[in-house]
Amino acid sequence: MLIASFSGDKIEAGCDEAGRGCLAGPVVAAAVILPGDYKHKWLNDSKQLSKARREALRDDILRDAIDYAIAEVSNEEIDKINILKASIAGMHRALDKLKNRPELILIDGNKFIPYNGIRHHCIVKGDGKYLSIAAASILAKTWRDDLMKKLHNSHPEYGWDRNAGYPTKEHRQAIIKYGITPYHRKSFRLLPSQLELFE
Repeated sequence: MLIASFSGDKIEAGCDEAGRGCLAGPVVAAAVILPGDYKHKWLNDSKQLSKARREALRDDILRDAIDYAIAEVSNEEIDKINILKASIAGMHRALDKLKNRPELILIDGNKFIPYNGIRHHCIVKGDGKYLSIAAASILAKTWRDDLMKKLHNSHPEYGWDRNAGYPTKEHRQAIIKYGITPYHRKSFRLLPSQLELFE
């Protein structure tokens, strides 16, 4: 069972992102404020859950959360500022959209840029430790998966409905065959041999 609260008495927002390691599409971040005494038998790191379980948990989170918000940072912006800064920018944008101001921010990972003078804690593998971070990971992941399925309709050859833009063999073979789309991250190593894709 994951932990409900880091502080025990403060309004906490858990933050996480999805899509950091992808070759295409945006990075998506979420911020979630859960009740301080929240419990859920199945809530865990989104990567440890099946698609069906993630989608069921998304509905529970949307129903039970005190507040939540989701934000995207485009592949163009990722290319301009790098993926770490883009991930943090996404978390800041999600926090901007919350109606309730948190007193403490819990971040999955080990790097963050302070936000509006609010105390924060970075927690490595926090999505497998704290409920609010796990909830944020599920909202970010399900939102991004749905988005990549929509983008798949215009570029079906890359298999984004199955790989969500991650560097699978199928995805990389499609890049070799068809080149890149406007949604690919040009600053990323798209192929192991880094063929001349951008000419």
